[in-house]
Amino acid sequence: MKNKDHYLHKRLEHHPQVGFGIFLIILGLALLIATNDLLGLGSVKEYFTWETALVFIGALLLLNLQFTGGLVLISIGIWFFVENRDYELPEIVRTIYWPGVIILVGLGFIISSLIKRNSKIN
Repeated sequence: MKNKDHYLHKRLEHHPQVGFGIFLIILGLALLIATNDLLGLGSVKEYFTWETALVFIGALLLLNLQFTGGLVLISIGIWFFVENRDYELPEIVRTIYWPGVIILVGLGFIISSLIKRNSKIN
């Protein structure tokens, strides 16, 4: 039984080159957006802040099927990114943002447990 569980766990893991490839693709897309100022933030320096680093790391976690940590990091990064800019969020967004994040984290826990359970069954 232990060998079967080990095999299933190994089958679901990404090869290190896949994770590094995903990292490079996301980094390249971020550089493309920054160098062409597609979000209208100004210089490249404005794109690569600690807030965007949180979003970037969160996206990598999501791609590696770590939903809860990924959602939390993306949510915190987006919140502080918007707060540190001159964007004015509508009041409805301000009132539903964190409850929505909590709901998404709860869904992340459920999805993660379903994926783990289905991997054990197969």
